[in-house]
Amino acid sequence: MKTKYEIISTEMRKRIREKVYPIEHPIPDEISLAKEFNCSRMTMKKALDILVLEGLLYRKRGHGTFIVQSAFNDGIVNVESNEMLGFSKLLENKNVKSKVISFQVQFPTEEVAIHLAIDKNTPVYAIVRVRLVDNEPYVLERTYMPTTIIPGINDEVLNGSIYSYINDHLGLTIAGSHRKIRACKSNEFDREHLICESDDPILEVEHVGFLNNGLPFEYSFSRHRYDKFEITTINMRR
Repeated sequence: MKTKYEIISTEMRKRIREKVYPIEHPIPDEISLAKEFNCSRMTMKKALDILVLEGLLYRKRGHGTFIVQSAFNDGIVNVESNEMLGFSKLLENKNVKSKVISFQVQFPTEEVAIHLAIDKNTPVYAIVRVRLVDNEPYVLERTYMPTTIIPGINDEVLNGSIYSYINDHLGLTIAGSHRKIRACKSNEFDREHLICESDDPILEVEHVGFLNNGLPFEYSFSRHRYDKFEITTINMRR
């Protein structure tokens, strides 16, 4: 569960991305923001400290806290390493679409079964999609989900947001994830669907998602275009 200051930093990050505050002026001071968010000034300071460490804000002594102009690089998606939003939610101010390459129900391989904590006789959805932003390919996803835990996935769900379907339609709560992030060389499949070059690197995220009851519901490999993503890791002493 996120702390109060983490929740506030998420909202402030969203405001910065959506240009709620003019870049030529300082953002509201900590006291004003603390009143707005109904928190202590110390909590507000910790929330803003996160954004300073991420390079979204900088403090100018005697003048206030300002937005870093490079924060408005609309071509790059910044993802926190502990972020559990789905891709559509992460880019809710953009035109996000899904192109389904393949969709079938099959029995899992041993590797998939182990990561989903199921036996090899439990069927899974095997989904390959390209996620497009403003009709430009950003991510190539290969996803496995147990049909027993996430029932009812169809073409309509796949063409939208699977995470929204899980939360809003099935009433399930996505609680956490385990991720491995690695750099890879692009392969022929990447070049076909991500429109990248043979010498372009690919950012691959191997992901296991968990519900709040502890059950894994997703095992996936997301292949990201290197020129569209950056991942931020923040470690703060509590």
